[in-house]
Order: sequence, then structure tokens, then C-alpha cells
Amino acid sequence: MAKPGYGKRSAPGQEPRTREDFSHLPTRERYVAGFVEHLPDGAAMSVKQLAKQLPLYGQQAISTALKVLSVAGHLRRVRCSVSAGDETRWVFRTFWSRTARDNEWWTTYLATETAARTAAPAEPLAALAPAAVPQQRTAPKPTSPEQEPAPAATPAAAPTGGATPCSPAYLALAQLGREDIRLALSADDCAALEPQAAEWLARGVTTNYLTAALTAGLPAQVDCPPRFIRHRLTDKIPPQLPAEPASPSSGTSEPPARRLLVECTDCGRPGQPEALPDGLCRPCHTAHSAGDHPSPDPTEIDALKAHMANLRTLLKPV
Repeated sequence: MAKPGYGKRSAPGQEPRTREDFSHLPTRERYVAGFVEHLPDGAAMSVKQLAKQLPLYGQQAISTALKVLSVAGHLRRVRCSVSAGDETRWVFRTFWSRTARDNEWWTTYLATETAARTAAPAEPLAALAPAAVPQQRTAPKPTSPEQEPAPAATPAAAPTGGATPCSPAYLALAQLGREDIRLALSADDCAALEPQAAEWLARGVTTNYLTAALTAGLPAQVDCPPRFIRHRLTDKIPPQLPAEPASPSSGTSEPPARRLLVECTDCGRPGQPEALPDGLCRPCHTAHSAGDHPSPDPTEIDALKAHMANLRTLLKPV
């Protein structure tokens, strides 16, 4: 099997499996196609791995067989990008179809795959792994049906007036008393000062910046913490910075992280599906077409063998 996200991918809409699926192919290609057909999705499809599993042929023969299978319409190699945090990595997949498809079908299908990836959210690399990330456990289960789990403790008491204690601004104000006892606030004080603190966060600062600005340079005694904090929230509010345009190198550039490119089965050159007919780039396609010349005349082969035998006889020592 390949690494998670790599390897074989079966194309949809295939006809039922029969004994005559690959009868139109030469012996070597029929042998390789039958092996690939029985591989599960996600199996390694590199030339080196296939050559290890198929003892009758080496890497060069396997590479040529895959090229013939691509021309016959059974496979296409693609590379697509997935997000890995702030990075973008390329994964390589081989779409396989037991039913031979023409270039038009492959172009339409791969275009549909590209459109689906563009419309869907960016696929994270961790989501390609077979094992899911373990989720954090919540409250323990009750020991009896009548027992209910206790509600989770909140950092501060719920304020009156319909305020939201879970907002970052409210939590930052509620933590001031733990940073310095001189700035201890009640629940009503936090609810009253929350709009001003939220304005700081709306200007791009973090809660750590807000806490540091409110607790720096405190006097020896603070008689009224709510009035003191309100004064600092008003006088020390940070400036409003203009929104920065998204740069092409930023992580918000979604379309480049969702591209799907077809790869030449022979040389690995990437390109659009319509630019790689039969899964081959133009130089490889030209070389493959030029290589389809008829077999030489058997009489010419016999004459060449006789000539070489005569030369070997003349080179023998007297």
C-alpha cells in the first residue's frame, strides 16, 4: 500500500468484470493490467513497487506496459495538492479504469474532479490518513441513569443583561483580577466594559496585548478598578490599521491548493488533461506513435544472422 492519499484510485461507472476485460492487450500488458485490477484502492502504483510484485518483468518493462495501458485508456496519472497546515504538498494518484475510456471521457472526468475539489473545502493532509485524529473527551458519563453530568465551570459568573461570557473580550477582562488583584472586576463590570475591549480586538490586537496594556504601569493603589480600566480602554485604544490585501503566498490562496494536473505516464511531465492525449505529453506521444512500426521481414533477420555468423567465423584465429 502507498502512503495515505497516494496510490490507485478506481474510476466510476465501470462495466462488470469479465474474463475478456483485457483480451485486446498484448501478453505483457494483459498480465500487468490483471494485477493492477485486483489491487485495492490506495495501493502503490510506482514502477519500482510494481516491479517488485511482478517477477516476470523489470522496471523498464513495467514502465512501457503502463504507457501502453495509458494509451489504451485504462489509466491516467495525476498530481493534486493538499493543505498541510501552512504548507501545500503534492500527492500522486493513478486513476484506473477496467473499462477502456477514450480521451474525451478522461478529460471530462478529470475536469469534474478538479471542479469538485475547487468547490469543496481544501482537503487537509491529515484527513487522508486512515486513522482519525482522536477527539478530546468531554464530561464523564453518569454512573446511573438518574445521575446527570455536572455543568462545566465557566471562568467567570454569567453577567446580567444578556452578555456573552464566552467572548474573548469578556474573558480577558475577567482574567485581569488574576493578573493583578488591584484590577479585580465583578461580572457586571466585565459586561459593561466588554464592548470597549471588543473594539480593541476588532482592531487586530490579541488578548495578551490587551492584558499587557491594561496592567502596565499600575499605581500603588487603584481606588475604582472599573473606572480605571474604562479610562485606559478609552485613552490607549490602538490605531485602526488598513486591511492588508491577501498576498499570493499567503495561506488564504485556495485555488492553487486545489489544482489537479495530469501527469505524463512516461516522463512525468504535468499538464492539463486536454494537453496530454492518451495520458502522454506531446514528445512522448510522438515517440510512441513513431515506435509503432511493423515488424521486420523474417528473411531480413535470417540474412542478418547469417552475416553475423560469417563475421564471427572470419574473426576466429587460424
